[in-house]
Amino acid sequence: MATTANPGMQVEGPLQQLTYRIIGAAMKAHNAVGPGLKESAYHHALALELQREGLSYEEERGTEIYLEGTSIGLLYLDLLVEGSVVVEVKAFSHMLTDEELAQVITYLGATGLPVGVLVNFGRGRLEYRRILPPTKLNEWKKRISRYVWKPRTD
Repeated sequence: MATTANPGMQVEGPLQQLTYRIIGAAMKAHNAVGPGLKESAYHHALALELQREGLSYEEERGTEIYLEGTSIGLLYLDLLVEGSVVVEVKAFSHMLTDEELAQVITYLGATGLPVGVLVNFGRGRLEYRRILPPTKLNEWKKRISRYVWKPRTD
């Protein structure tokens, strides 16, 4: 499934090629491992394929988020590829929903990064979406509390 979540905008140039390479690596990982495993297994399999592709990446990248100058906590990106693409890994037996798309859109709005790739390894066929930032950047603020990790202050 090759769809872009913001159909009015297109990924072009180097970012388009980069997202194709990421999706290709995800396909190789899915074909090698198959469905039915935990998300962490797919996360590691995808990281291995990204490495084989010669792509740089950071795993579980913590990004501090600020609202109106105040830190509200951290977002943890599954993978940040080449410093510019957020990759969110899922292992759901159901098809991706608007909630998973919203998570990646939130990450893009919060980080200012140009594109995200959402992949679902949990089905018989790899499901993926290329996602662009929201046109109204303030919309991500409504959803961010679900995804922010904040240390306990007990």
